[in-house]
Amino acid sequence: MTIPVEIRKKPGLKDGDKVVFIEKRGDIVLMNSNRLAFEEFQRDMAGEAEKAGLESEQDVADLVKKIRGTMWEAQLV
Repeated sequence: MTIPVEIRKKPGLKDGDKVVFIEKRGDIVLMNSNRLAFEEFQRDMAGEAEKAGLESEQDVADLVKKIRGTMWEAQLV
């Protein structure tokens, strides 16, 4: 399907990007499929940081650093 350039630029689409058509309040909306997947992931993860006891960005950064260290050590074994 060819999407006119002026329409493609608005949601930041490039040649080869995958798109989805969704219905919102009776309108058909074109979305970048990666963006839609990311938005769904954000909704699914809402509240999970609080459940895990992560209260700040530093808590998240520390957890990521710890997980990366564990993964690195597992590769060395």
